[in-house]
Amino acid sequence: MNTPKAKSVSLKNENRPMGKYNFDEIVNRRGTNCVKWDEEKEDGIIPLWVADMDFPAAPAIRQAVEKRVQHGIFGYAMVGESYYDAIINWFQRRHHWTIQRNSIIYTTGVIPAISATIHALAMPGEKVLIQTPVYNCFFSCIRNQGTQVLENPLKREGNTFVVDWEDFEAKCADEKTTLFLLCNPHNPAGRVWTKEELARMNEICMRHDVKVISDEIHCELIMPDYTFTPFATVNEDCKRNSVIFNSPTKNFNIAGLQIANIICANREWYRRINRAINIFEVCDVNPFGPIALEAAYNDSEDWIDELMPYLAENYAFLCETFEKELPDYDVMKLEGTYLVWVDIRKSGLSADALTEKLLHEGKVQVNSGVMYGETDGEGYIRINIACPKATLEEGIKRIVKTLKAI
Repeated sequence: MNTPKAKSVSLKNENRPMGKYNFDEIVNRRGTNCVKWDEEKEDGIIPLWVADMDFPAAPAIRQAVEKRVQHGIFGYAMVGESYYDAIINWFQRRHHWTIQRNSIIYTTGVIPAISATIHALAMPGEKVLIQTPVYNCFFSCIRNQGTQVLENPLKREGNTFVVDWEDFEAKCADEKTTLFLLCNPHNPAGRVWTKEELARMNEICMRHDVKVISDEIHCELIMPDYTFTPFATVNEDCKRNSVIFNSPTKNFNIAGLQIANIICANREWYRRINRAINIFEVCDVNPFGPIALEAAYNDSEDWIDELMPYLAENYAFLCETFEKELPDYDVMKLEGTYLVWVDIRKSGLSADALTEKLLHEGKVQVNSGVMYGETDGEGYIRINIACPKATLEEGIKRIVKTLKAI
């Protein structure tokens, strides 16, 4: 498919050595019914908000999908053994995680998976613990199942966040707390939790009969010098006391193809979750999701390995620009994901007000921190850096101009 190139951004980084994949290429996404670029109708907006990337999917994924399209018939799809093999081999190779075939449940997305798991493992009125600020859909997943949100606010230390362990244990000790919904890597705080931190979380949870359900959808988007640890690999207790959600969709920019997996070693929990997936009617997937997953995990490893240094360069550019032009605005350390958390309290504006000002005056779209917790997200914005360097340069230039004018 030939997609026209955008003409609105012309900057180019001429000094970066070319790899196998050209992440500098700018593809025009407007007019494709794309949420990131088409939801906002105002002209000339640079969107640095919703969590998808402006890079074409890896060639192997595109070729696999194109081959399936050429067949021309798109009926009900089966998931074959090669699908499970791709998952098992990927996580064994990349993360030293041995996943059993009979512990995998496929579904359409991580959010339906989380909702179904809460439905299966918690009773209405019980509490689900989360660490705020956190991905906004966690709140709706919990409330939609008739359960209550219980917040363990992360503590800021310098330009990063840590767990408030005293509060975490107190919240787990609440007799109504049934589940702990972990975000690993954490969105939007940017943390990649260490093995020691994960083990401590589980020790506290098991002491109070709290099950851990872990969203690990960003697990391949790890900055250099950091290592992602799947919760289930920490030790046998973590494996037995957890349900893991993962997907290639964020990592390989194929969210629209809708495919995800639940990994559950506990046979009773597996049975209950599988039943909930069927009750929710998200037990069937489209013909393209499984094909894309196999192509990602079998044939696109070099793509993700080349992507991460590129994103690291984008992050370094953002940090250097803020340090030089906006020294009063703290940029949080990014260990994982491509979503940068920025302290904007020195502006004197609320997160919502500043987001609106950036949108309508600066012509750049970011996320208000309040989306991720009304209290713990206030005073912050989230910036998506997963785009060609030229797009990011233009977007950051507009942010700098707008903030300097306040």
